[in-house]
Amino acid sequence: MSHCIDTNVLSALLSAEPNAQRVSTTLNVLRTAGPLIIHGSVYAELLAAPGNTPSHLDAFLKRGQIQVDWKSGEAIWQMSGRTYSAYARRRNASGGGRPRRILADFLIGAHALSSGASLVTLDDTHYRSAYPTLPLVMP
Repeated sequence: MSHCIDTNVLSALLSAEPNAQRVSTTLNVLRTAGPLIIHGSVYAELLAAPGNTPSHLDAFLKRGQIQVDWKSGEAIWQMSGRTYSAYARRRNASGGGRPRRILADFLIGAHALSSGASLVTLDDTHYRSAYPTLPLVMP
């Protein structure tokens, strides 16, 4: 089985957050069971972080044996749009106001679900709500 990785997981490693060792150990274990993959939107989010450059990010991904999936078919775009719309309606109906999440969060979930992969994330609440059948791995 392949494993897709959420932006927050790789950000934890790149920023040497306190949970970085646990994240690294989890990814090392998962790597033995199948490929580690990120959606193109994860790459874009990581690249947008201060101090990251394409060469630095590409070297980091290569060391971690993490592949970038640059292809997002129509099904992924439609699923993410429908799921984002449902989220926005739920948030508004609950009195929470305008959406606080960005579309990339929904692309990441739709990508993992449509790929038949698990999603490695530090944000299980969002993905359990948006994609209840998506297998999640929490480092």
